[in-house]
Amino acid sequence: MIQNISIHDYLSLPAPLIDVRSPGEFAQGHIPGAVNVPLFSNDERAHIGTVYVRRSRDEAMQIGYNYANPKKQWFIDEVRKVAPDGPVTIHCWRGGMRSRLFAEHLHENGFQNVSVITGGYKSWRRLLNDHWNKQHQLIILGGYTGSGKTPVIKMLTALGQQAVDLEALACHKGSAFGAIGQKPQPTTEQFENDLYNVWRHFDPALPVWLEDESRNIGHVQLPASLFSQMRNAVTFFLDIPRNVRAEYLVQDYAAASIDDLKDSVLKISKRLGGQNVNQAMQWLDDGKLYDVAYLSLSYYDKAYRRGLEFHDNKKVLMISADSIDAEKNTELILQEYERRK
Repeated sequence: MIQNISIHDYLSLPAPLIDVRSPGEFAQGHIPGAVNVPLFSNDERAHIGTVYVRRSRDEAMQIGYNYANPKKQWFIDEVRKVAPDGPVTIHCWRGGMRSRLFAEHLHENGFQNVSVITGGYKSWRRLLNDHWNKQHQLIILGGYTGSGKTPVIKMLTALGQQAVDLEALACHKGSAFGAIGQKPQPTTEQFENDLYNVWRHFDPALPVWLEDESRNIGHVQLPASLFSQMRNAVTFFLDIPRNVRAEYLVQDYAAASIDDLKDSVLKISKRLGGQNVNQAMQWLDDGKLYDVAYLSLSYYDKAYRRGLEFHDNKKVLMISADSIDAEKNTELILQEYERRK
């Protein structure tokens, strides 16, 4: 049996998901958990598209059949790795010919329960856009660079709060040093997909904690509507002395190579100024990581203060702390949160 289902149907009763789009489409963005079994390679898809535009639909379809026919057994073998015994769901870009032909091929070869997502990946993206445009209950965790905000976000999650580690999803810590030790960043599209996949499991009646970020986290961008709501939300700001934060950053980047640290300093060279950059390079060569961290924070603290100007001052609640202790600082924040509810 082949049945058409909505994206909502799939999310409420998920089955192994096969994305039959080309590898390039899949890499740009895909539904989390989907497995790519491409009907066509990137070059094959480009060729078919060119023929479709310049010649005719029928000729493009025939070329598509010619490309797909030799791979029919491979399609079956790959899907069986994902769904050996049970139902399977198929999708392409918009639930058109690619997913329909693929589903029929599976059904003809022993797959009894095959679903095709109506609207395909495009319906998933519409779902995301609708979601971000809704009003969300947000609580923002703020603080200067090096305040240990990410460990607090993780602690909030461990305590049962709804919290999202945006930097983990973006594979970047947000600063010029943020790519050090991280995996390659996803595309903005895939970041949005992964973010929604976490968020959709939350209770909309309860608030979501997010770390204060600029619109860009590395080269990844936050959804515009979500970012606008973040700027208007209540912010609990951890106020921790610079020297304590500099010590924390030294520990955080202790495993980084000197070359990576130098490259990161050069990224903010215009902001630091030539003399400070030269001094930082010398300190790195001398192993004086604390001095480099303290100097870099002079720039980041100024930048963060400028960012705070876009927040409503009445909604920025300062919380003084004297250490980077995630458990202690989380307790301070939750106490203040409960007091102001």
